[in-house]
Amino acid sequence: MRLHHSLQSISRGTLVAGALVGVLALAGCAQHAQQATLYERMGGQPTIDAVVENLLYRIADDEEIVSYFANSNIDLFAASLATQLCDVADGPCQYDGPPMDRAHQTMGITDAHFNRVVEYLDAAMIEENVPLAARNDMLGRLAPMYDDVMRLQ
Repeated sequence: MRLHHSLQSISRGTLVAGALVGVLALAGCAQHAQQATLYERMGGQPTIDAVVENLLYRIADDEEIVSYFANSNIDLFAASLATQLCDVADGPCQYDGPPMDRAHQTMGITDAHFNRVVEYLDAAMIEENVPLAARNDMLGRLAPMYDDVMRLQ
């Protein structure tokens, strides 16, 4: 009877210890997920590059929006946008292009145009399998740029 009781105690102790290890492991995973940068949660540079390319195809298919890019070097624009998104996402890039008000000054951008490009960006992120939380985080970080983009219109 004593042996049975001892085995039960060991089994309970082992179960409690195992459960504690499991809880600590899950807490560690949750902490790592919280510490991951948006850049990492998006999938890094390959995903950002794919999102930018996808976005540019969407813009190219929109006759009204693509006209804003008629005099642009698209390769330079794509590289600059990818760098900016990487920087905004806390990646290893540093955007050193023009400020948003200067880059967009007197283009005649309307709220409808701005919103359409945001919709295209979100659709591009969806198509490139960026998780919902990361998409929302990226759009939330970009949203304050609205005032700069629209300042000199």
